[in-house]
Amino acid sequence: MSPDNDPKNEVSFAETALRLGGKSEDEAKRTGAVDRADDEVEDMFAEKYKTVNSPIHKAVWENKIPLELFSTPKLDPATISIPAMENSLAVLRAARKENRQYDKNGKVSEELLQELAKAGYWGLLINKKYGGSGVAVRPFMTFLTKVATIEPTAAGLASVHGCIGAVDPVENFGNEAQKNKFLPKLATGEALSAFALTEPNAGSDLTALKTTAELQGDHYVVNGEKLFITNAKEGRTVGIVCLVNGKPAALIADLPNEQNETFQIKTYGLHALKHAHNVGLVFKNFKVPAENLLKVTKGDGLTVAYHGLNMGRLALCSTASGVMRLMLKNMLPWGKFRETYGKAIETRELVKRRIARAAALIAGADALVAWGSWLLDQGYRGELECIIAKIFGSEAEKECAIELFMKTHGGRSFVSGHIFGDNVHDFLAPCIYEGEGEMLGMAFFKSLAKQHGSHYFEPIGLALQKHGIRDFNPANPSHAWALKNELMKYSSWYIGQMLSAKDSAQFKGMDDRLVAHINFAMEQLHQSPMELSENMVKHQLKLPDRQCRIAELSQRVQDAIVMLVTASWAHNENDSLMIAAADILCQDLTRKLTGERPSDSYFKDCSKLADRIIAGEFKALEEIDAAEVIFPYDKAPSRKEVVTAKA
Repeated sequence: MSPDNDPKNEVSFAETALRLGGKSEDEAKRTGAVDRADDEVEDMFAEKYKTVNSPIHKAVWENKIPLELFSTPKLDPATISIPAMENSLAVLRAARKENRQYDKNGKVSEELLQELAKAGYWGLLINKKYGGSGVAVRPFMTFLTKVATIEPTAAGLASVHGCIGAVDPVENFGNEAQKNKFLPKLATGEALSAFALTEPNAGSDLTALKTTAELQGDHYVVNGEKLFITNAKEGRTVGIVCLVNGKPAALIADLPNEQNETFQIKTYGLHALKHAHNVGLVFKNFKVPAENLLKVTKGDGLTVAYHGLNMGRLALCSTASGVMRLMLKNMLPWGKFRETYGKAIETRELVKRRIARAAALIAGADALVAWGSWLLDQGYRGELECIIAKIFGSEAEKECAIELFMKTHGGRSFVSGHIFGDNVHDFLAPCIYEGEGEMLGMAFFKSLAKQHGSHYFEPIGLALQKHGIRDFNPANPSHAWALKNELMKYSSWYIGQMLSAKDSAQFKGMDDRLVAHINFAMEQLHQSPMELSENMVKHQLKLPDRQCRIAELSQRVQDAIVMLVTASWAHNENDSLMIAAADILCQDLTRKLTGERPSDSYFKDCSKLADRIIAGEFKALEEIDAAEVIFPYDKAPSRKEVVTAKA
């Protein structure tokens, strides 16, 4: 790697804060390396689209919330009706109907993958210049939700291939020769792709990478082991993050069609991703052409890895929405069939609440996907917005699976052949994919607080170090005098925040329930800067160790954003059922933020929404096939039927 590609030398805010807080030099440097990679991705975006100018950052730190950036316009249906999409859906439906989507090992079959290739499935995100469809982010994500209602694994593979596999790295970091070499075959499906980042000792801590690549002549020689690599097998194209001259770099490699002494696949028993290949890759003097190195102009291999994650996080939420639709669709016939004490359980308030909650979670996921992908299509980086989508989508899928779907189906959930029992690990695993939820929540906090911290708190930390003050006490006159300039700067911000007028909004033609939720969310967001900053003052340089507090503060902001986005989206969708579902979700989030108990009117709202769904008004469920009831039994005739028969 040339000196031009070295990470910038200035010390990051995170590294400075950890060093001043007494952390080891090694921990400070490692954290700083990840923080710089994040900065380098940030530098790829125009100023107006960077994180500090993102909707969430503005909503928290500016006095006026930019509501226009939270109002997702309705999607033109024509953008998700292109031939490649329609043909791919037809292929998937036919394979499912004929029960031939999996091979003898239970993996999505090569035949189906090739049928999808002919339909144009693998090239949706690739520029038309290289043989793809050049689809924008939003229609792609909306399409993935449809795919997930038919075959969730296929949706996941599309995300791996196009969002975090080799496609995104080559499109965004490859030179023209590399694009011409790889993208056409990635578009046609001649080559499917994966991204090899995780190692046995490197997960969330990407600075622990040990795989190396040494330049020898016209090849890099790779040595090391990768773990949990989805969609990887012989003959596929893989992006490999490895160390070149001690610094992270990204190589694009075509894996051999057969294993050999330089390349081995390590298999293991993995409960999740049962229908996809997820393996370890072992490289021993494995040669990759030197021309396959992605020469990142600013940054390194971690920059490449970070760039594709936002798309992957959105795709996860999109897929979760499709999976939850599948669950809800299968709750309905069971609710109609299963009786307790002579009445179908679909008439019971508890089951109705579950049906309504499932619809509410779907509404939230749809809203976040639509909003996040709309922002990406405009050019925003979307770091904060995509993190929220990932966390909400994965937690919603988990809740829907365990609390709503499983509990409604009871013991049959665990019978072989039942959707829950056969796929429970796949329903839970998204909480780990693309970053474990609470860890990502802390990353969300770091990105949200970074500018405020570097502007106000880093100077205070440096002044403390300069004056040798270990335990700062603002009531100590000597401490206050030593930091008078830094404290005055912060005090000016604090007083300005206290005196600033908080805005509320009026909306013509919007459902009163949605208006109330938006204004409540805005009120919560107006409180956020003081709450975040006061915790930074309270814990000072020890804040990085207060992980539970950081996660809790982060989640409160996330919940307010979900409310704001979901209510705004539901209004623009102009679908009365989705408005009702959004209302239920926002009521749930309001209670979560305030600690209040649910009211009787809330339970009535749930029942009303469930009745509409049971009556078939949820249009998003119309094209989804429900599985047959497992272990059906002969129902005893009702009293009415007996009387009628006697008559």
